[in-house]
Amino acid sequence: MTDSTLEEVLRRDRLLVAGALGATAALAWGYVLWLAADMDMGGMDMTGFRMIPAGLGFMAPANAPWGGIEFAFVFVMWAIMMIGMMAPSAAPMLLMYARVGRQGNVEGKPLAATGWFAAGYVLAWTGFSLAATLIQWMIERAALLDSRMASASNVLGGIVLIAAGVYQWSPLKDVCLARCQSPIGFLMRYGGFRRDLSGCLLMGLRHGAYCIGCCWALMALLFVGGVMNVLWIALLALLILLEKLVPFGRWIARAAGVACVAAGAGMLFFR
Repeated sequence: MTDSTLEEVLRRDRLLVAGALGATAALAWGYVLWLAADMDMGGMDMTGFRMIPAGLGFMAPANAPWGGIEFAFVFVMWAIMMIGMMAPSAAPMLLMYARVGRQGNVEGKPLAATGWFAAGYVLAWTGFSLAATLIQWMIERAALLDSRMASASNVLGGIVLIAAGVYQWSPLKDVCLARCQSPIGFLMRYGGFRRDLSGCLLMGLRHGAYCIGCCWALMALLFVGGVMNVLWIALLALLILLEKLVPFGRWIARAAGVACVAAGAGMLFFR
């Protein structure tokens, strides 16, 4: 295969991967917007009730325990929301994986391997979504969430903000962010492109774990601004994208950490 032919194939691969990511992110954000519109209910008085994020107008008494169906709806909400928030920042890694696979294994199926890598990445965030659902269940049982899934307690909100701000300056944040910022460095560190299904899944899981290590504290801020607050979701997704993609992303993370600590202190001490 000549260099020009290879470059044409690589360009086609980039378009396919970028198009698939764009379509996936668009569908996920469409689902989030649908749920948010359902949660709004035209300004209805929700006193004594909570919305179940199903997009179907389901409500339950605020003090009623969760059933299995509600748990499933909340879990699906978190899982799809994570896909929408993380797909843009995962794009460089997936594009690099496809490129390295194509260059090193022209006769193979690098796009299929990239799909399995993406599946491992999504699986990691699905595990995070399950943990987030359990945490939301516990917070709601303690009557610390309002009907819009935002913190009903300044103390809880302040603690979460300060904890997230401190984490932004932590060594673990540095390590995880460095892995997310350098796709080629990540591949070199963990053996490069893998052709086998299990190897691709494991690589995707590992990269997803680093992304969770980088972003979990920011995701916890959803409980402060509202799990279904679309503007808040979009701002956090933009912050995550900037941290990972711009050259001075580390300083953006630290500046966000300072802002979180200041906001948390304001909630705790200047109520």
